[in-house]
Amino acid sequence: MQFAQIKRNIQKCDLFTRLGRIEQIVGLTVEATGPACNIGDICIIASEDGEREMPAEVVGFRGSKVLLMPYGDMSGIGYGSVVRNTGKQLQIRVGKDLIGRTVDAMANPIDGGPPIRAEAYYPIKGAPPNPLDRPRIREPIQIGIKAIDGLLTIGKGQRMGIFAGSGVGKSTLMGSIARNVRSDVNVIALVGERGREVMDFIENSLGEEGLKRSVLVVATSDQPAMMRSKCALTATTIAEYFRDQGNDVLLMMDSLTRYCMALREIGLSIGEPPVARGYTPSIYSDLPKLLERAGNFEKGSITGLYTVLVEGDDSNEPISDTVRSIIDGHIMLSRKIAAKNHYPAIDVLVSLSRLMSEIAGPEHIRMAGRLRSILALYNSNEDLINIGAYKMGTNPELDHAIACKNRIDDFLKQRTDENFDLKDTLRIMAEAIQ
Repeated sequence: MQFAQIKRNIQKCDLFTRLGRIEQIVGLTVEATGPACNIGDICIIASEDGEREMPAEVVGFRGSKVLLMPYGDMSGIGYGSVVRNTGKQLQIRVGKDLIGRTVDAMANPIDGGPPIRAEAYYPIKGAPPNPLDRPRIREPIQIGIKAIDGLLTIGKGQRMGIFAGSGVGKSTLMGSIARNVRSDVNVIALVGERGREVMDFIENSLGEEGLKRSVLVVATSDQPAMMRSKCALTATTIAEYFRDQGNDVLLMMDSLTRYCMALREIGLSIGEPPVARGYTPSIYSDLPKLLERAGNFEKGSITGLYTVLVEGDDSNEPISDTVRSIIDGHIMLSRKIAAKNHYPAIDVLVSLSRLMSEIAGPEHIRMAGRLRSILALYNSNEDLINIGAYKMGTNPELDHAIACKNRIDDFLKQRTDENFDLKDTLRIMAEAIQ
């Protein structure tokens, strides 16, 4: 019986390695004959002289050809280069040594520090859990930003989007949140960021205090589309590791739009048809797969904050619209408010936290609603007030709104070096609307 089992195992073994060769390179895509492989497999492309090897991922098939997307620069790779399938899918090393470190999209350190000791290896494409296994979100997480904690309260495991055009203060707001938030670990993904701004974010926005309990995953704009797309997946996988240790993790991603742009490059290269603004259909299935990996769990939580670069300040462009339909709320940054030197430039009247009514107390909800009403009333009559057409005493509610306006503005403003707990936030908000 034992001999028969051994015989069957031997018969199943591959006694030779199947190799393929590159036949065509078009844009970002490498076409090769053979080897036998599956979607997501990692292949090694070797130059004819054997001096250079490049990992590449199987992204599709065209007839009998295998479509590969390299992880790095393709110089030195050409027609006839040998392709070997490793038979493995991408996994990254994870461990507590990641805290305080800056890594690339493969979780390799790029900060000049010592090697990271692996405590486990996680597959980069983790599956979202059964929705019935997720506990309901009941507990708020303190962000340390008055406008968010007071009017857009976020729960542990909630997913929020930060929507803004370029130069309105997304990265600065993310840095302030990373320093102030009451979480165990922060995982920050900089997807397609300018190389110059990486150090600026670490030193100015994040600071030494924020870096101490953060993991930074970076893929700059000059790196291949595969690396930029993997950056978002790697950051989420690292967050899942720390969640499995029972931690409350804050996952911040800047930006989700650049992740979609990387997926667009890949999709167009392998022949997907473009739809709205050139985005390929697979993006609209990949986005939920990524975003649903955050949430509240029996052991630990992942609170997701995802920035969305609003192209042309159009908040209804395809990616913005799709993301809003998936996540649990949105924080809208306004260029008009930023132009008044009002930071963070959060437009609280068009921003929303869908879970605030379930996690905030009754008095907190009452004060937040009252502040919104006062601010909305003032904004609707602002032109009349500015030109002197409104006469005090005509409308008592508007008189009160005018009296409160400066106090409300002070409440909504916050310097990057300031931090407020929820108790102080509620006290200041009560004083602003009285």
